[in-house]
Amino acid sequence: MPAHEEKRNLETIPVGSLRMIPLEGCRELGEKIDEYLIKWRRERENEHKSSLAFAGYQRDSFIMDAQISRFGTGEAKGVIKESVRGTDLYLLVDVSNYSLTYSLCGHENHMSPDDHYQDLKRIIAAVGGKARRITVIMPFLYESRQHKRSTRESLDCAIALQELVSMGVDNIITFDAHDARVQNAIPLSGFETIQPTYQFVKGLLKDIKDITIDSDHMMIISPDEGGMGRAIYMANVLGLDIGMFYKRRDYTQVVNGRNPIISHEFLGSSVEGKDVIVVDDMISSGDSVIDVARQLKKRNAKRIFVAATFGLFTGGFAEFDKAYEEGIITRILTTNLVYQSPELLEKPYYINCDLSKYIAYIIDTLNHDISISDLLNPSDRIRQLVKEYKEEQQQQR
Repeated sequence: MPAHEEKRNLETIPVGSLRMIPLEGCRELGEKIDEYLIKWRRERENEHKSSLAFAGYQRDSFIMDAQISRFGTGEAKGVIKESVRGTDLYLLVDVSNYSLTYSLCGHENHMSPDDHYQDLKRIIAAVGGKARRITVIMPFLYESRQHKRSTRESLDCAIALQELVSMGVDNIITFDAHDARVQNAIPLSGFETIQPTYQFVKGLLKDIKDITIDSDHMMIISPDEGGMGRAIYMANVLGLDIGMFYKRRDYTQVVNGRNPIISHEFLGSSVEGKDVIVVDDMISSGDSVIDVARQLKKRNAKRIFVAATFGLFTGGFAEFDKAYEEGIITRILTTNLVYQSPELLEKPYYINCDLSKYIAYIIDTLNHDISISDLLNPSDRIRQLVKEYKEEQQQQR
């Protein structure tokens, strides 16, 4: 963020004493957020800091001592070892972290999204309604791909949201929800879905020093019709043209729970000789985005950068390694909102976009009960970033 936003001027009385519980799968991200909050609150000049209303405003750590303990059968319970009475509590959970394991009747069992979600409910149950306000920060929204009904099937995401609200959760903050309309399941509760567009632009400009950001040299591409919203936003802020791929599927069969893609049809102006940013919400197996990149290369696109909020890489990295070696993909950008394997972080084509500072800003601002609308729409900050990048390029010429 620019220097003028390094410290937010927050004068209002906090909702309650700020505390955080990052569940085990989100521990690393939680500790980074904690460091920012400790630093800002220590440095912030506030005439009320010594008053009773600001009790607990500065701490050595805002993370509470809480844990999930398990029995030999795999059953578990949530335990909080400090008082939560009157706190403004923020729970962080990464439901996609498959790296954690637990013992199940002597067998090692990897945690599934269901396990992480159940652990979140255990911690909320342990709070026992004693917190003043509970906000769940769930970057990858649990069951977000099962958000609408087309046949006789479950509506898992809607059920989960209603369940959290019924347990006393006041606000749910997620990132790049697969379909934000799922919030209609909880119309009277807080629900925010946030785009990490600023962090993508920042990460790309920091790593690649010879990008020309104008409509003659660059384009934004959506890999499917469902992701047009995020692609349009990025294109409008950067002043670029936009293109889209339409997925032709075979609806006569189902493979791994979905209809297989027959081909990608391109809609948009020529990409010849242009750098291209393919922007999506997630990379799952990666088959779709690699196919899109190959199609763009056939149309003589110059360099292809793939930006996706969640890098799940469920099929491993072999296909991405191959695409990089063949020059199909130049860089892949994903965030630290979900688990990143050590193998991924070492890849030469990978750019890690850190969102810990951004989440710390959101938590700090919400604790003071101040609007976060300026944080949710970073268009001014992106334009400032691009302006500084272009000025730096001119100085080097």
